Amino acid sequence: MRHVLAATLIFLAPAALADGIVIEDAYARASRPGAPTGAIFMVIQNTGAEADRLIGASSDIAKKVELHTHIEENDVMKMRPIEGGIEIMAEGAHALERGGDHVMLMGLTEALEDGAEVELTLTFESAGDVTMMVPVDNMRGQGGHSN
Repeated sequence: MRHVLAATLIFLAPAALADGIVIEDAYARASRPGAPTGAIFMVIQNTGAEADRLIGASSDIAKKVELHTHIEENDVMKMRPIEGGIEIMAEGAHALERGGDHVMLMGLTEALEDGAEVELTLTFESAGDVTMMVPVDNMRGQGGHSN
């Protein structure tokens, strides 16, 4: 994990990353202090004329990285891996947010320390691999906010 001022730029400004894919408002959070898991949230925009699909993710900060969602089973919310990826419609957007779809980091190899950044590679069916630095902000979503 590196402490770099450039992480603030990724957080504040959208970045056109590949073939019409634009990532906005990306941030990482630990599930709790010292937790073995964490999550990354963002909005993925597809400015292209054809749909694309987010099919995977990877990071050296975790032993395993999966695309997850929350589902309700018997009045209990549970996290589950997303089978088949997440479609990003042409000229559309998809939010990865708390309580919904997200990138799940399992078996963290380092703590997600506030103010640091995490390297994340998103794999798209058409756009291919997109690597970005994501700021860690463990205070995001506190106080009843949605993300």
